[in-house]
Amino acid sequence: MNAPVPEISIATIEQARKTIANKVLQTPVQLSASLSDQLGVPVHLKLEHTQITGSFKLRGATNAVAALSNAEKQRGVVGVSTGNHGRGLAYAARAAGVRCIICMSRLVPQAKIDGIKAQGAEVRIVGNSQDEAQLEVDRLVSEDGRTMIPPFDHRHVIAGQGTLGLELLDQVQELETILVPVSGGGLFSGVAAAVKALKPEVRIIGISMERGAAMHACLKAGKPVLVEELATLADSLGGGIGLDNQYTFAMTRALVDDLILVSEAEIAAAIRHLYWQERQIVEGSGSVGVAALLSGKVTADGPVAVVLSGGNIDMNQHHRIISGEDVDVTQEVA
Repeated sequence: MNAPVPEISIATIEQARKTIANKVLQTPVQLSASLSDQLGVPVHLKLEHTQITGSFKLRGATNAVAALSNAEKQRGVVGVSTGNHGRGLAYAARAAGVRCIICMSRLVPQAKIDGIKAQGAEVRIVGNSQDEAQLEVDRLVSEDGRTMIPPFDHRHVIAGQGTLGLELLDQVQELETILVPVSGGGLFSGVAAAVKALKPEVRIIGISMERGAAMHACLKAGKPVLVEELATLADSLGGGIGLDNQYTFAMTRALVDDLILVSEAEIAAAIRHLYWQERQIVEGSGSVGVAALLSGKVTADGPVAVVLSGGNIDMNQHHRIISGEDVDVTQEVA
């Protein structure tokens, strides 16, 4: 007998929307003429990379910090991150007057480390994977009594990310398909829970990278498994989902209509397209949906929305990519 799927209700997501309403941006939607022409249907870009901290992660972090007790706020928070969650959590914690420590692996680009420090958080670099950095988080929780706010597998975080789904349905009334980047599954679970509750006929397709796509490997295995974290242009999609995953694995398995993987070359092509055709600076992780469309791996018979989840890319790397250079991050990891 299959275990019941943990539910993040539409009421919980609606409450999260009220909680964070004055603390995050309602990001715009832009119709892409070039992608619409290519697919033969309207393609809408959800410009979440224009969020205050440059990614959707601020939504979940803000909702989770708001749910802390006064005692928890006094002890401070800690989290593990590949960049964007740390930036969002650091911002949300500082806004609430809470001390924040972010633990990260050596694979995280320096630009994302600097972005977190700029928000006032302490950064600790530990190990060569997100799982190794998590060990330092666990120590800070057990020895110092800090509250861990994880990047995805957390009720308040998932509900906060789900507000993007509510927002998107308000902005685009007619949708057949939504493309959502997938890493640990917090964004996907939240958006899918919101959309499927209100419009169950809408297809929700997860997009990840070929190199180290943890959720894809776990779904294939039928359970959470360890997956090697590899260097990729979609660095924010790196890291495992946790062997003791409580929410996002079951929710993604229950709600996903398909999960597509894109190559490094396809991600680079999407970054170029978004800059030259859409005038948007989007990181690799936020570009995977467009990569799936440009490569023909996703087609649709009706209107499509693509979530551009983040824009915190190293600008030197971005310049090289949009200039046509073949950037191979596998050769550039120290």
